[in-house]
Order: sequence, then C-alpha cells, then structure tokens
Amino acid sequence: MRLSEYQKNTILDLINSVLGPDATVTLFGSRVDDQQKGGDIDLMLETKHAILNPAEIKAIIAAKLAIAFNDQKVDILLSAPNLQHHPIHDIAKKNGIRL
Repeated sequence: MRLSEYQKNTILDLINSVLGPDATVTLFGSRVDDQQKGGDIDLMLETKHAILNPAEIKAIIAAKLAIAFNDQKVDILLSAPNLQHHPIHDIAKKNGIRL
C-alpha cells in the first residue's frame, strides 16, 4: 500500500468527521500495488446511512484531502443504501485494502 501513515490517518480522521464513525474506507487502484509509481488516491467510502448530497460530500472530501496532500488528486467513490451500485464498487471491494 502506497500511503504514508500521515495520509492514512488524515483520510480516516476526515472521513470520520464528515460521514461518522461507522463509515469504512477502502483504498483501491494503483496505490494498492507497491510496485507501481505515482497515481491518484482512489478511495471507496461506505456508510450504512443515506447520503442526501453525494456530489457535495465527494467534492468536500476530495478538496480537503488534496489540500492536506499538496494537491495530490483524490478520487472518491461513495457506497450508501440510497446510491446506485456499480461494478466499480465490486472491484474496489475485491481488490482494495480497508484502512
């Protein structure tokens, strides 16, 4: 996993403050592979509660993390009972690493 301890803790703290303590965070994509270089940070955020404003939540989280990580691009994938499920959710769950 190519995240520093600072990045991991920052992600978990932010997600906890925005989505609550029951939210889970899964890192997926190229950052899971220690042999690769570069790449954005792909995160799947799962909650058991409905997310009423998913676009706003994604933008807030991505912006705050980009600022914390010196403009590192962060992609956010949300999973909640009221949101549509896509194949990328299954890929993230299967190949990702839960933080």
